[in-house]
Order: sequence, then C-alpha cells, then structure tokens
Amino acid sequence: MPTLLLSAKELRGLYTVELGLEAVERAFLAHGRNDALMPPKVYLSLPKYDGDFRAMPAFLDGAAGVKWVNAHPRNPQKHGLPTVRAVYILSDPDTASPLAILDGTLLTAWRTGAAGGIASKYLAKKQPRTLGLVGCGVQARVLIDSHRALFGDLELLLADVSDAAAQALQKEKGGRVVSLQEASGADIVCSATPARAPVVRREWVQSGAHINAMGADAPGKQELDPRLLVEGRVFIDDAEQALHSGEVNVPLHDGVIKEEQLAGTLGQVVAGRKPGRTGDEVTVFDSTGLAVQDVALARALYDVARAKGVGQLFDLVGDA
Repeated sequence: MPTLLLSAKELRGLYTVELGLEAVERAFLAHGRNDALMPPKVYLSLPKYDGDFRAMPAFLDGAAGVKWVNAHPRNPQKHGLPTVRAVYILSDPDTASPLAILDGTLLTAWRTGAAGGIASKYLAKKQPRTLGLVGCGVQARVLIDSHRALFGDLELLLADVSDAAAQALQKEKGGRVVSLQEASGADIVCSATPARAPVVRREWVQSGAHINAMGADAPGKQELDPRLLVEGRVFIDDAEQALHSGEVNVPLHDGVIKEEQLAGTLGQVVAGRKPGRTGDEVTVFDSTGLAVQDVALARALYDVARAKGVGQLFDLVGDA
C-alpha cells in the first residue's frame, strides 16, 4: 500500500476551519465516551538544547497515528525557526501500513485552535462580544479563526509583551492592541504564552467570563492567577496530562487546589456526562493537547487529500 506524502503547502489548500472544528469536536466526544485509545504522552527532555520532544500516539474511529513534536521556546531567537515543529504518521490499524506522512506543525496549530473554539462553544456565555488574546503568536491566529467561525465578528483585544507581535496580529486580523488587563477582561480570554508565572490576574477577569488556558503544556508552566482556578469551574482535557503538565499542575503541586475540585473534562461536557456553564461563574479550560485530536484531524485531511488527488504517493515500506 503506497504512502501519501502531504506537505505544509498542500495541507493549507485542504484545510478549512470548519473541518478542524468538526474533527476536534468528534475527538472530544469520543474521549468523553471512552471510545478512543490514547496512551500517555511521552516526553524526551533535552535541557542541553533548551527543549523537548513528545511522542503522541492515538486510535480513533478506525484510524491510528503518532505525532513526533517538539517544544523549543528559544528556537526563534537561536535559529530563526518556529518554537513547535512536528511530523505526523497516519497508519491503517488493520494492515499496519503507513497511510500518510504529513506536516504536523500546521496540524498541531489547527487542532489546538479548534480545541479552544470547541471549549468556548460549550463553556462560554451565550453571544459573547469580545475575545481577548493574551499572547499574539501563531496560536492566537488559529484561535481567532475558530472563534470567528463559531461566534461571528467578535471584537479582538490583543495583548503581548512584544508590542511588535501585537501590532503584527492587529494588521493581519484586526482588533485593538490593548493592555494585559483589558485583554483579560474580555468575554472569552485565550492565553497562549510560554509563561512560568501568572500573567492573567483574578481582578482583571469579569464575572461570567470563559478562559482558554492554552500555554501550559509542561511541568512548571502556568499562565493564570491560581485564584481563578480556586474560584472558577475548571475543565481539563485529560487527567493524565493536565495534572502533570497543564495549567493546574503548579497549583496542585503547591496545594492551592485539589484534584476533586476540578469540574471534569471537556470531553465529558461534550458527551453530556458533565454540565458545562451553569451561571455567571468564571469557567476555565485547561488545554494540554490531545493525541486523539491529532489523529481525528489527520484522518480528515487524508480523506480530503485522497478525494482531491492531492499529495505524492510513494512506496515507503517494503512487503518483505
């Protein structure tokens, strides 16, 4: 069986925000119903190189795959390269044949942005008017796209420690460049930073707001004032990952919150097994990134590529 090679350029021509949202919501639903297989993410830490690698395998709806992805926060300064780079291998679970090898960097960005959108769909108050972006990098762009697809033309409030980054995002997506305080006061707040100390303060966040905490994906990282987790309703994407490396990892380690205070997983909300928003409380989605999201979107992109005849087929693995 030949393997399909899909480049980043080809994926850009195949992807739509709607495709991403549908695939990621399907992944959350399966995760919430325990219908997917997702072994814990494996970390290969390399302090010498200021980064780490992660291996993320999963099985969902007749498709299996694994993502080899890194996090090198100093890549832009040291090498002029993105912080995150990835390769995805999609396999046929029946024959074990590699169906496709595709760029995983775009896949990671797209599914993460879609995850924030789906979280807001289920946890934000109805008809939000403002979207605050704390951190104006690559992730902010896909978060904006997913929220606009779901909620229409939200007013964008853009904040970043780098004014140049905020100005660049404003030029591309519109909105206003504001202070961290004003961005944190939006109806929906998306934090996507590499912070290891809180950047969103409790007093800045309004009653009834929803926060997507997207940046904490390794031990020691945190973006939110712990009081937001104590006073709000916190939904994680996966217990195994979030307790170890999500937004809740530092407050749990410090004894500020306890595991039993968590409201559940987003998948449980999507599956109807846990209630989402119940009033004017602050809701928080702690996103660490799920391998089931990757395999769902990779399979959707593969199906579109085959239907459209996009990509290069080649013999990668021999029969003997």
